[in-house]
Amino acid sequence: MEKIKSYSELNLFHKECRKLLSLRYSEDVEKSKDNKKDKIEVLVCGGTGCKSSNSDEIIKNFKLEIENINLSSKVSVKMTGCFGFCEKGPIVKIIPDNTFYIHVSPKDVAEIVEEHIINGNIVDRLLYEEPTLKEKITKQEEMSFYKKQRRIALKNCGVIDPEDIKEYIGAKGYLALGKVINEMTPEDVIKEITDSGLRGRGGGGFPTGKKWSLAKDSKDDIKYIICNADEGDPGAFMDRAILEGDPNSIIEAMAIAGYAIGASKGLIYIRAEYPLAVQRLMIAIEQAKEIGVIGEGILGSSFNFDVEIKYGAGAFVCGEETALVHSIEGCRGEPTTKPPFPAEKGLFNKPTSVNNVETFANITAIINNGSQWFSSIGTNTSKGTKVFALAGKIKNVGLVEVPMGIKLEEIIYEIGGGIKDNKEFKAVQTGGPSGGCIPSMLLDLPIDYESLNAVGSMMGSGGMIVMDEDDCMVDIAKFYLEFIVDESCGKCTPCRVGNKRLLEILNKIVEGKGTEDDIKKLKDLSKVIKDTALCGLGQTAPNPILSTMTYFMDEYNAHVDEKKCVAGKCKKLVRYEITDECIGCTKCSRACPVRCISGKIKGKHIIDQEKCIKCGTCFEGCPVKAIKLG
Repeated sequence: MEKIKSYSELNLFHKECRKLLSLRYSEDVEKSKDNKKDKIEVLVCGGTGCKSSNSDEIIKNFKLEIENINLSSKVSVKMTGCFGFCEKGPIVKIIPDNTFYIHVSPKDVAEIVEEHIINGNIVDRLLYEEPTLKEKITKQEEMSFYKKQRRIALKNCGVIDPEDIKEYIGAKGYLALGKVINEMTPEDVIKEITDSGLRGRGGGGFPTGKKWSLAKDSKDDIKYIICNADEGDPGAFMDRAILEGDPNSIIEAMAIAGYAIGASKGLIYIRAEYPLAVQRLMIAIEQAKEIGVIGEGILGSSFNFDVEIKYGAGAFVCGEETALVHSIEGCRGEPTTKPPFPAEKGLFNKPTSVNNVETFANITAIINNGSQWFSSIGTNTSKGTKVFALAGKIKNVGLVEVPMGIKLEEIIYEIGGGIKDNKEFKAVQTGGPSGGCIPSMLLDLPIDYESLNAVGSMMGSGGMIVMDEDDCMVDIAKFYLEFIVDESCGKCTPCRVGNKRLLEILNKIVEGKGTEDDIKKLKDLSKVIKDTALCGLGQTAPNPILSTMTYFMDEYNAHVDEKKCVAGKCKKLVRYEITDECIGCTKCSRACPVRCISGKIKGKHIIDQEKCIKCGTCFEGCPVKAIKLG
């Protein structure tokens, strides 16, 4: 590829590259003078989840089948980023008719080629069935999972090949950077981002325009842009999906930020556990340098900007910006008190703007469409959209991007499809391990920064873990606190010592040794830690405890007063008993791993409580539900 030397050359190159994507945009198909319907593209998800389910082999098989029938001139096969509907992967999409196939395996390829591509017949068995309608859905946009989504940060995921910069440019890639360099001053750029109302998507929700303004106003010849890709929340994969599916959007946004604050160097701090994201970033950086959209004299201007990758070692605390900066410097990843903020003294004591992956993923859309367009989406104080990793006891596990202000109920029941096995919804954890648990009584809660904070939770980076009637909320609080204790850097006493004391108390309670005084200590110590811990990790660590105590205090009382876990999760408090409904089928005794169940055929069985290890195998397997929690 030749180097692009001007903004006008970039626009011409965009028009050429757009032809590569002409089948993927319905308006392009309609406008085209050529008969585009004679051509077909097969898009195969190449995200981590689908790759682990053999999507690479699916792509290989498609190419072989199409080559064998001499249709390579009319049918092309493309790898894309994540479609988001991870529960239904591997996903294959045939365009321009937009047929959306789910759970595709390599052995299904021959049938798709024969039936769909050659004969024009849809392979019905590979279509998604809408549970409420009990009918097969052909097109992606007609599925309830996608209907309420609005994709801005994820706009190119599942659409373009992330390893081909031409496809990114065809999707308006680097036009925002060209516009910024040629038509806007740094002040104009910062004003546009400020007016958009974009807030940090990494968890803090700090206004992005203000952060850039602070960095710009800091006087120094050397400044840095850092992309925080150290995604560490359990169950979260938003940043990973963006980097795997649209890496150039992050590089372009970092260059725009560099132009705005006066920085010529960008660093992407990414966890080493994301090898596919790293690989695609490396490809994107190399291609961007090759055509001249990063490096020296970008698009023929005097603006220089380079990007490099720095690896994190999986420390959760390094998601905090000052700890992240220290890690890049080669020091121990520990936070420091603020001020000074990184915008004043950051990497190597130079002004540094640290932004999250998803924050950057919104920048180009704002520049291309205008701040007014972006600020028209969302609520008064929370503008735009938010990407969530929807996981847990939910039918439609996946990645969703929704307008701020959408109700929690809409995400869980309309997009998420409701609770697995049609069980009762109990709570949802938002904001990662430091977030809070929101109960069913608050399902009509609008999703925005202020509303989540008001109920004892937080937006966080976007993890959303759904829990059902079988989850014990005391055990959930313990699970998240174990993670926090394990990930604490240990620098400040409230986090290092205080959270360990909280965990010790929770362990006493789930083992049936808790007292009323322990309940009081939990609450009081949690409040002290929130007020005195050094960084955001420690300050929010007690949230799971405080939120579960607020909404599920009856479960704490049951553990302490009755020595009982109503959900049956805390083994020390569980007792399985066989009732008179037992039909003597012997299924429980045959399944018991420690042979603690005895009884004659067609006679009532008995559990030896001394031998029982509380595994629940008998409870789950009894055909007549004759075993109950005592």
